[in-house]
Amino acid sequence: MNGPNPANKHPMEGFPQVCFIKNTVKNPNILIGDYTYYDDPEGAEDFERNVLYHYPFIGDKLVIGKFCALAKGVRFIMNGANHKLSGISTYPFQIFGNGWEKVMPEPGDLPYKGDTVVGNDVWIGYDALVMPGVRIGNGAVISSRSVVTADIAPYTIVGGNPARHIRTRLDLGRVRGLEELAW
Repeated sequence: MNGPNPANKHPMEGFPQVCFIKNTVKNPNILIGDYTYYDDPEGAEDFERNVLYHYPFIGDKLVIGKFCALAKGVRFIMNGANHKLSGISTYPFQIFGNGWEKVMPEPGDLPYKGDTVVGNDVWIGYDALVMPGVRIGNGAVISSRSVVTADIAPYTIVGGNPARHIRTRLDLGRVRGLEELAW
């Protein structure tokens, strides 16, 4: 069994809506594992449009493991969407320059949730939204239109807004064994 070439953008002949996105992402702060695909008839090669508020000066990363299946409309909100809440205004004056940059908050003053990390073999359904700094464990399933606001344990199925535990996919012994494989 050879399988498809992970360097091929479109592994399914005649189906350009399916794309191994590691071959199309150019942003150095988006890291994608082999065989992870995005399925979108409106432009699977343009996955980066779904990574929102990902400003290079913040430096956060989106890391997606191997063998993940991402449905159309999956979006990742990154740390650039966060606004300082402790001041008298939440408006980000400093990013517009022209003198306003003088009120630039210190890096620790801005809400920063860390990198967003998706494990291996994760299936994220249609129109799901993943918030900044979330960690999704290997083998997890995120149902369509879910809003993931907190970490998801490996081999767990979640859904809703906010996404909540529905059930585990496998028994604990099997999960332990799969986690030991370390992909």
